[in-house]
Amino acid sequence: MAKYKIAVLSGDGTGPEVIAEALKVLKAVERKYDIEFEFNEALIGGCAYDKFGTPLPDSTLELAKNSDAVMLGAVGDWKYDTLPPEVRPERALLGIRKGLNLFANLRPAIVFEELVSSSPLKAENVAGVNIMIIRELTGDVYFGTPKGIETQNGKRIGFNNMIYNEDEIRRIAHVAFKTAMQRGKKLCSVDKANVLDVSRLWREIMIEVSKEYPEVELSHMYVDNAAMQIIRAPKQFDTIATGNIFGDILSDEASMLSGSLGLLPSASLGDDGKVGLYEPIHGSAPDLKGKDIANPIATILSAAMMMKYSFKNDDAYNLIEKAIKNVLKQGYRTQDIMSEGKTLVGTSKMGDLIVEEILKQ
Repeated sequence: MAKYKIAVLSGDGTGPEVIAEALKVLKAVERKYDIEFEFNEALIGGCAYDKFGTPLPDSTLELAKNSDAVMLGAVGDWKYDTLPPEVRPERALLGIRKGLNLFANLRPAIVFEELVSSSPLKAENVAGVNIMIIRELTGDVYFGTPKGIETQNGKRIGFNNMIYNEDEIRRIAHVAFKTAMQRGKKLCSVDKANVLDVSRLWREIMIEVSKEYPEVELSHMYVDNAAMQIIRAPKQFDTIATGNIFGDILSDEASMLSGSLGLLPSASLGDDGKVGLYEPIHGSAPDLKGKDIANPIATILSAAMMMKYSFKNDDAYNLIEKAIKNVLKQGYRTQDIMSEGKTLVGTSKMGDLIVEEILKQ
């Protein structure tokens, strides 16, 4: 029997609620396969700050390092907005990514056939969309130095350094090309090479690495055009590779193709064989906390990605995805994707329905 240790970092806001549903699903997966999970919980984000005075305690990072994978809910709450930047909940995300060397963020934007009507875009534009955004995760303006806010000549100035070295670009390029090889063999590299020196280096390295993957069709697009094209004609994209800040923005934009942030999962990966981190792309939604209305599907799909990428179990991934589709086909919807004629359910009920589908397959 395969045994896996999973660090469970539920975080803040609705994080614990959606994580609870993902754990229900994983326990159902245990019953379908010869697998045993050991779930170990720890604090991260605002709740960790409240108890330890830091959003990422050493004990949390140590637990993550000694696990086979990490399930993360979300961090943050408006009540922490006045804290110094170094102890705000969001710093925990940057810290755990650095601590686990998670440099590749995989964010699929898939429009389920059952939810085409939930998209704010025309059905003919979004039906069949299946995009994988590969976002570099440990460089760029979020990590570049120098950075800060200073007073110069009597005026406050704020500055961040957008910086990549060629090794950082090369390793994310390999992830992107390998991913494209497993998909439609089309890779669009998104940058701002007409303006930014760092983007010109990005493009140079992408072209160099492309020679190792002659089967993959490489194209380039400026980020402002890419933002427009994702809305105008999303089906032109198969795999997208881009830097940290551009990927952050574009993947959130791509969530609207499906109609809700509550539908999109993500996987943050490092070197092969190391710990992967899995989380929904949405935030903690403190205004929804405790109301049983948050959509758990993104978190459940993140658990499915964990089965695929960390545990190499495509069957379990497909089983979870099929269960979600079956529940949607039956007309069940959480508030964010609700439409006329469908059945409204809460967070917990949606998780129960997906578990039922898994167990009956």
